[in-house]
Amino acid sequence: MYAVIKTGGKQYKVAVGDKLKVEAIPADIGGKITITEVLMVSNGDNVVVGSPTVDGASIDASVVGIGRHKKVRIFKMRRRKHSQKSQGHRQNYTEIQIDAINK
Repeated sequence: MYAVIKTGGKQYKVAVGDKLKVEAIPADIGGKITITEVLMVSNGDNVVVGSPTVDGASIDASVVGIGRHKKVRIFKMRRRKHSQKSQGHRQNYTEIQIDAINK
């Protein structure tokens, strides 16, 4: 059994027991969260696709960790102008583990 969920502007295919890093969700480590934006649920040959979400479907997950991704370097240079700019960015994430798929 698996599902396709939407969180943080991205879509993820998840199954029970999966761990994934999603955009930052305000929750504490060890806390429980419920994701209600379920786009599709599949149980063997039985596939339910929502328009846009599946009614009554939800995902129960627990927060495993909170952290930051590796630094992304941004470097801009204008040739022959002696102008350059360097910048960095680290995106926050929440690591969750899927506990149950409710249909």
